[in-house]
Amino acid sequence: MSTHVLVLGGTTEARELAALLAARPGLRVTTSLAGRVSRPGPQAGEVRTGGFGGADGLAAWLREHRVDAVVDATHPFAEAITRNAAGAAAATGVPLVVLRRPGWRPGPADRWHPAGSPAEAARLLPGLGRRVFLTTGRLGLAAFAPLTGLHFLVRSVEPPEPPMPADTRVLLARGPFTVAGETELLRAHRIDVLVTKDSGGEATAAKLTAARKLGLPVVVVGRPPLPYGVTAVPDVPAALARLCLPPA
Repeated sequence: MSTHVLVLGGTTEARELAALLAARPGLRVTTSLAGRVSRPGPQAGEVRTGGFGGADGLAAWLREHRVDAVVDATHPFAEAITRNAAGAAAATGVPLVVLRRPGWRPGPADRWHPAGSPAEAARLLPGLGRRVFLTTGRLGLAAFAPLTGLHFLVRSVEPPEPPMPADTRVLLARGPFTVAGETELLRAHRIDVLVTKDSGGEATAAKLTAARKLGLPVVVVGRPPLPYGVTAVPDVPAALARLCLPPA
């Protein structure tokens, strides 16, 4: 009987891991996507879309589909699914590996302002600038909706839904982005403050370099903590090592 690995996906690392697992003989891989992006990239192996119904629903799915290991390779801010994965793994005894790319770190020339949440980031903004490049994702705009007197350029992969700030221009785009392109974008829109989540990775890091070049302040929303007792590995090779799979 083949070994069945469930990858909770939606990230570049999840696609890379699924491709490596699917290429191994005697191994079945299923990638689960939340369904929030209408056109996700190609995935190796089997794919399912949609939620599980909380930790209990995920635990039932693991039992029904005889899953031998779970890899949570979701976005670092997908707090609910990580919490549910930890609960389901504990309930079923199925091993859980959490894969989280390392967060960004400021350099000496960076003007970073840490925030513990989008709401805290919104409170910081009026003292930092009037024209805001907001890259926290389409689901995090509600915290900024009450702000007036500021202009927001919002970039997201999918069109955002209300509530959002009254003075908002939406830019639909998917990374990776270049430093030259991000620098030109900031200049063209006369941006004077950037807001981002600490997503980590290279695909969207160019905006930080561009902000540094232009001397702009950056509000960085920190990551939610992992569930109690859960640790993370930083990359795909470490995730493979943690899975302890039979030799290929």
